Amino acid sequence: MRKVRLTARLDIKGPNLIKGIHLEGLRVLGDPQMFAEKYYNEGIDELIYMDSVASLYGRNNLLDIVARTIDKVFIPLTVGGGVRSVEDVNKLLRAGADKVAVNTAAIKRPELISEISRKFGSQCMVLSLEAKRKADGWECYTDNGRETTGLDVVQWAIQGERLGAGEILLTSIDQEGTKKGFDLELVERVSSAVNIPVIASGGMGTLQHLSDVIHQSGADAVAMADILHYNRFSLNDIRHYAINNNINVRRFNEDGSLSHDN
Repeated sequence: MRKVRLTARLDIKGPNLIKGIHLEGLRVLGDPQMFAEKYYNEGIDELIYMDSVASLYGRNNLLDIVARTIDKVFIPLTVGGGVRSVEDVNKLLRAGADKVAVNTAAIKRPELISEISRKFGSQCMVLSLEAKRKADGWECYTDNGRETTGLDVVQWAIQGERLGAGEILLTSIDQEGTKKGFDLELVERVSSAVNIPVIASGGMGTLQHLSDVIHQSGADAVAMADILHYNRFSLNDIRHYAINNNINVRRFNEDGSLSHDN
């Protein structure tokens, strides 16, 4: 049985953690480092930092936040937003990131996926897909859900894997921030089309949504935001629910700590 990763997604604007609905109407929640440390101490498996306005300004502004975070957080960290070149990736990795998520620049120049994968390894190259449902499927969007591309999400996921992506961060713009659950059909279609891990993002509002996206759609990981940021459920609640519903996540030791061996 595949191991399912529980990840926390932190969308950043300037120095602040923000949260919106459909990637819009952003509300400031506070210092992202405080949230990151909280989730780490509570047992999150991985963290995802996304610079929500980086593509607008042509740069990623998370270097300082990443560098401060890794002083107290010792789990894999994915960073995305405004990553446009191998040099951008190098700077983020030197600051402490483990993986980079690329969307806009990869669509504009697909060979960037191969360049990153060859230089740093495919496990470092996360293809970020922002998907919006259309009559005949889903279309890729860029610039944090602002710009259309005409690209079919499933076909682009297949091409991204072929070019060297090692993982896909799949965000449903329609479901993001709604607390109404993941787009199960979208996740299933992409998961079935590729052989690399798919992180489902956008819509988790209840514990049942976790079970649905794993058992019905085949996601390898879930990215949680609203449900954690607003303390709707604790990570302890989520992990216990997962274990009780036949989802293979990291388990607890007898002393209550999280095991790193299974």
